[in-house]
Parts: sequence; C-alpha cells; structure tokens
Amino acid sequence: MVSVAVSTLGCTDIHFLEPGVEVTGEYYRNAVLCNMLLPDIRRVSGDWYIFQPDSARAHRARATVEFLERETPQFISPLLWPPNSPDSNPVDYSVLSILQEKVYKTRITDLDDFKHRIRSRTEWAKLDHAVIAAAVRQWCRRLSACVKAVRGGHFEHCF
Repeated sequence: MVSVAVSTLGCTDIHFLEPGVEVTGEYYRNAVLCNMLLPDIRRVSGDWYIFQPDSARAHRARATVEFLERETPQFISPLLWPPNSPDSNPVDYSVLSILQEKVYKTRITDLDDFKHRIRSRTEWAKLDHAVIAAAVRQWCRRLSACVKAVRGGHFEHCF
C-alpha cells in the first residue's frame, strides 16, 4: 500500500506502508500522518493546504478526525465525503493510474523491484506536475457532479 498527497503546489514523497500491516486509526495517525504525510505536506505547502482524507475506516476514526482538526489548517471531514467514491480523489481518479502506466511498462518481478522503479528510477519524481495540477483543478467539477448524481449514481461520464 502506498500513501501520497498531491496539490497544485507540489507533491509529497511516495511512502510505502509495510506489507500486511493493519492500518488502524492509531497506525494511520502515528505512522502515516505524523511521520510521513504531514511533514511532507508542510514542506511542500507550508501552512496553506486543505487535507482531504477518504472514507477509509482509519481516516474516519474519531481520534483521527480530532487529530486532523487540531493539526491541519483545514480538512474535509469524513462526514462531508461520499463513502466509497474514489472518483472524488485526484490521486485515485488520475495520478496513480498514470504512474502505473509508467511503472508497469515492463514486467515487475517482486515488491522490491516495484519500489525500486518508483524510488530509484524516480518515476514519481519524473511525473509531469501538469498532470497533477490538471487532476486537482478537476476536483471541484467532480465534486459537483457527485452531488448531482443522486443515490450513488455514476458521474464519470460527465468529463
């Protein structure tokens, strides 16, 4: 599993979670947010950012929500986020699929090979930031389409 944050200002490093680790609220807060994402986000954006979690159980845990309310300048509460909607997250609806195309051009032998392709060959660093900026710009239109798609309807055709 990977964790990353993107914005029009830049991106965090790509972080790999240990294989098989159970991502509880505590693990997400302590390992992912405190040690990986938030320091990177602050390096890229300073104190000017909106943190957008998805609806994963660890992201919507009460202690995690309280932590994000204290530790981020703004964040979108899981109560305002549509459940099970990867179509609303720029990393999910655009960025990772483009990265996958680059990484999977040739056969991957194992997890270490995969990590090497992303880190050592800097596929993540070589990813054109215009792709990320376009995905972030599309975010408001996608959220509007999601709101208009009542009762869990699909809205992917709106783009």
